[in-house]
Amino acid sequence: MVSEPTNPQGVESSVRDILLHIGEDPQREGLKDTPARVRRSFDKLYGGYKLCAEDILKTTFADGRCDEMVMLRNIEFYSMCEHHMLPFYGRVHIAYIPGKYVVGISKLARLVEVYSRRLQIQERMTTQIADDIMTILKARGAMVVVKAQHHCMTSRGVEKQNSEMVTSAIRGEFLKERARNEFFGLLGI
Repeated sequence: MVSEPTNPQGVESSVRDILLHIGEDPQREGLKDTPARVRRSFDKLYGGYKLCAEDILKTTFADGRCDEMVMLRNIEFYSMCEHHMLPFYGRVHIAYIPGKYVVGISKLARLVEVYSRRLQIQERMTTQIADDIMTILKARGAMVVVKAQHHCMTSRGVEKQNSEMVTSAIRGEFLKERARNEFFGLLGI
C-alpha cells in the first residue's frame, strides 16, 4: 500500500503549475476551483491504492459451491495508463472454476476496481486479476479477458480511433482446450 498524501495543497499547487505550463490562467473564472476538483477526482480515479484484494475476496461460501465454471461478463472499467496518465477503458470478462468455495459475484467486479483504479497497464491488470482469483480463492482455474480502448492510441501518438487492445490470462483448468472453448462460447466469441 502507498502511504497517505501529507500535503493535499501540494497537489493543488502542482495542478496550477500544469495549467500555467499549458498556457492557461489558473485564476480564470472557469479554472479557479479546478485544482481542488482535480485533487478530489484523484480520490476516485486512483482509489484502487486504498483497496486490498484479500479483503474483497475474503467472504466466501461453501454452500452453493459448484464444480463448473462461474462467469461474470462485461464488467465495465476505467483506468489510467501509467505511461501517459491518459484513460483507458473497456470491459473485463472473468471466469473461474471454484475450489472449495465460491465468492459473491459482485466481489469479482470489486476486484477489477482494485487494479483498474491505479496507474496501470492493461497486461498487468489482466494478470493481477487472474492471479488473485487463483491465489486468494484457491480456484481450480481462472480466465480473464480484457478489451479496452486507450486514449494514448486514440488522442495522441498514432491516433487510431477504432483500435482495441485485448489481453488474456489463463490459469489452471482453463489451460485445457475444453474449458477455454466453453469460456469463449459463453463470451460469444
